[in-house]
Amino acid sequence: MNVEEKTTGTLTSILSSAHPQQLAEFLEENRDSLISGDRPFAAFMRERIREKGLKQQDVFLTADISEGYGYKLISEEKHTLQRDVILRLCLAAGFSYNETQKALKLYGMPPLYAKIPRDSVFIIAANNGIRDLSVVDEMLRAHGFDPLYPCSSGE
Repeated sequence: MNVEEKTTGTLTSILSSAHPQQLAEFLEENRDSLISGDRPFAAFMRERIREKGLKQQDVFLTADISEGYGYKLISEEKHTLQRDVILRLCLAAGFSYNETQKALKLYGMPPLYAKIPRDSVFIIAANNGIRDLSVVDEMLRAHGFDPLYPCSSGE
């Protein structure tokens, strides 16, 4: 049985009226919606890439990220402070808007925000399944925004 994942808002609402003695019940009833493991970003990325029938190597190639660096990012062995690097991975994997938001949050990056003009380009790209980063860069430049930050394995 495939249980639908509850949103953060729904879980927060449930917790707002929960008592301490209800914690075990909450954890059991909502385990499919909760993040588990010590590397939630790694688990999320691997699962979504696999679900899409993609290979990690192909995602790295599309994202223009070296394979070694890409594996270290996804496994959380290396950490980048560049939000664009995570966006490159999400776009290259064909993540939806919601998947991109979740990946950014799990990585500790600010989610896309519709009121930030540059972010609107990424939202449109994700909503339209645009995986070609050169197309995204063209959209960014056409509206006066900086292109995606180039990746380097030395970050």
